[in-house]
Amino acid sequence: MPTLSRRAVLAATAATATLTALPVPTAHAAAPQPQAPPYRWRNAVIGGTGFVTGVLFHPTTPGLAYARTDIGGAYRWDARTARWTPLTDHLGWDDWNLLGVEAMAVDPAHPDRLYLALGTYAQSWAGNGAVLRSDDRGTTWTRTDLTVKLGANEDGRGMGERLLVDPRDSDTLWLGTRHDGLLRSADRGATWAAAPGFPPAPSASGQGVSLLVAAGRAVYAGWADGDGGATAAGLYRTTDGTTWEAVPGQPTGTAARIPVRAAHDRHTRELYVTYADAPGPNGQADGSVHKLATGTGRWTEVTPAAPGGSDTFGYGGVAVDARRPGTVVVSTNNRWTAVDTLYRTTDGGRTWTSLKDSAVFDVAETPFLKWGGDQPKFGWWIQAVAVDPYDSEHVVYGTGATLYGTRDLVHWAPQIRGLEETSVLQLVSPPVGEAHLLSGSGDIGVLYHERLTASPSRGMATNPVSGSATGLAQAAGRPAYVVRTGWGDHGNGAFSDDGGRTWAPFAAQPSLAHDVPGPIAANADGSVLLWSFVHWDGTRYPAHRSDDNGATWTEISSFPKGATPVADPADPTLFYAYDTDTGTLQASTDSGRTFTARASGLPAGDSQFQLVAAPGRSGDLWLSVKWNGLYRSTDGGVSFAKVAGCRAAYTLGFGKAADGAEYPAIFLVGSTEAVTAVYRSDDEAATWTRINDDRHQWGWTGQAVTGDPRIHGRVYLATNGRGIQYGDPVR
Repeated sequence: MPTLSRRAVLAATAATATLTALPVPTAHAAAPQPQAPPYRWRNAVIGGTGFVTGVLFHPTTPGLAYARTDIGGAYRWDARTARWTPLTDHLGWDDWNLLGVEAMAVDPAHPDRLYLALGTYAQSWAGNGAVLRSDDRGTTWTRTDLTVKLGANEDGRGMGERLLVDPRDSDTLWLGTRHDGLLRSADRGATWAAAPGFPPAPSASGQGVSLLVAAGRAVYAGWADGDGGATAAGLYRTTDGTTWEAVPGQPTGTAARIPVRAAHDRHTRELYVTYADAPGPNGQADGSVHKLATGTGRWTEVTPAAPGGSDTFGYGGVAVDARRPGTVVVSTNNRWTAVDTLYRTTDGGRTWTSLKDSAVFDVAETPFLKWGGDQPKFGWWIQAVAVDPYDSEHVVYGTGATLYGTRDLVHWAPQIRGLEETSVLQLVSPPVGEAHLLSGSGDIGVLYHERLTASPSRGMATNPVSGSATGLAQAAGRPAYVVRTGWGDHGNGAFSDDGGRTWAPFAAQPSLAHDVPGPIAANADGSVLLWSFVHWDGTRYPAHRSDDNGATWTEISSFPKGATPVADPADPTLFYAYDTDTGTLQASTDSGRTFTARASGLPAGDSQFQLVAAPGRSGDLWLSVKWNGLYRSTDGGVSFAKVAGCRAAYTLGFGKAADGAEYPAIFLVGSTEAVTAVYRSDDEAATWTRINDDRHQWGWTGQAVTGDPRIHGRVYLATNGRGIQYGDPVR
């Protein structure tokens, strides 16, 4: 699916644009808060859905493995339960930039030790990176903040591990950065300094250190920058931890421009290195595989298949079989014509077999991997590859959406239980019907969750198949009618008459929808649709209206460009929109044909401010304006009053009222006078109780939250990289 990688890039860019606006909250003394009953938090199961950028089996401990992701944290494999355990959910709102894992390292001599290098973006608006170190396999952590930035969700994020325990001394660690050279720690990551004697000069725009790997007692570092001179891209080596040299005789040319990953065969004393002409995961058109005999310094090219003609690609992952000398697995990457594959050799690279050619896939556990078709693809963005050191036929590889595994080199299935990396954008909890939840996400579009404990059986919404969702709405008085928008293969909008189980495309769409599909709303009885259009770069366009289920569309000149339309849940003639440029509430009383200004002088300047309407009530509006707090109107936006006791509000939703209460439960991601967290109010926002805890924070959670209209206390929370979290009170 070539379009998927482009969507993923757009999703990452959009997330970047969103997150730039996040404030750094002022420190406040924690005030006493009402205590809610304990909550049990779980993932609504989808299964993967994001880029698994690295996998490490522990070399001396059977069944122990770790995985890293670009925006969704790190995980530990539990062989007993065949599940991944998340290790970084404790990172909170202020630490959202640390949910991306740039690199990880294990200590062969100390199986309980684990190290993570964290930092999602290396841009000026993002915070610095950090290193976490654990003595209990990631159950608890000690943290060191760095003075440099890391980039786990930037180009090159699928390259080799940039973090390494020195093979001569377990107290010494190496960390390769993108723009600040090579760092060294002599105290197990507590403090860091520039590595002495490392010759390449870092640049502000390059990739810097692309990999670190031990070969015997030597340490090798890949360098992905280069000016063709003394700091050319390639491989550097130290044998004493102090002096570094460029490895002599290494390959050159476009096919070997950047060393992507490396793995050492200790039996044959050979280092296998994959190369590409770009860091990836996109943009690679050429690549190769070479091996270095570390004892003699002899280089040999062992490329399984050379890119050429329309079959362009680079090489990505590489893993050696610890039990069988000369047995190696490598992956192609960014190969769209012939489709990516894994190549395996048992004779040191003289001959190779494509594992794709005999592969039999079973994706019943995660049906979305069929991408609206009959069969799954072998994969794309394959840069993480690992061979179990205790089972030669247990091979795993990561893609842009999952982690596949095999036990016989023929039959493959997702090995993804417990690992959820979805970037969730919209949530709807219907008041009736089979499913308690509909979701809209980056890359995988809209899902119908008939069960929360299993991946949706229908997979991605089809007809049309769409990637990143931009809109999802249900008619409040006609819940069987649902509409969705996003980048699709045959149109960018669709409707459902059965609550989201099946879909049909709109008969027509505005021309703007081809390139900039945005949010959509359906009025209370589903007779009118409003579709807004906004580009991921922030450019906004006129909204359009349809009163014939999408057969025809008319521009609404008075609608604030790019705003999110909000339907009144009780009166089908009423729509609302918040003009974030001017801080003005706009309203329509003629079913969306025209909009006029009502309340003005409200907070302005941020396109991510959110307006929602309370269910079952006409004109009851709530406005979340981030660090400006929370506002409410009970007269359809004619006037707003600031809600006391709410210091910050990022997203808000409603659920079933508590026993004896007349007003729906309110769920908020925001803060009162303490931390930014998830709160619930059962008394119309008079008081709030925090319902998550310090172990369950998931970084940035400001996109969407909603309660369940059928189960009091249940809440569904959208995260930017940890999927859909849902919580229930422990009763």
